[in-house]
Amino acid sequence: MDERQALIAFGALSQETRLRLLRLLVVAGPDGIAAGSLAEQVEASPSNVSFHLKEMERAGLVTARRDARSIVYKAEYDALSGLIRFLMEDCCSGRPEICAPTLAAPCCQPGEGTRQ
Repeated sequence: MDERQALIAFGALSQETRLRLLRLLVVAGPDGIAAGSLAEQVEASPSNVSFHLKEMERAGLVTARRDARSIVYKAEYDALSGLIRFLMEDCCSGRPEICAPTLAAPCCQPGEGTRQ
């Protein structure tokens, strides 16, 4: 990920509802969540949620697919990983042992590293 892409991604995430939506999508996994269900979970109108999801889709952080009458969104894990790698790229001035505990954190293990 280059600096321009990172700025677009951070811009898309610099809003409370969008960040909440993305966190829900990350938890949901590769199956994603229908836009209507997301709207209920964040207690926002469907049109408001649709606007925010489109902004994140333009930034490459989420993708959408049609499932019957619903639009299902899912997190783009490769893009999110790229954003994290961009931030950690030159970690600790070439001393990776300093960053190793952070990079090895079990953030993707069920029940660990996530707020429920």
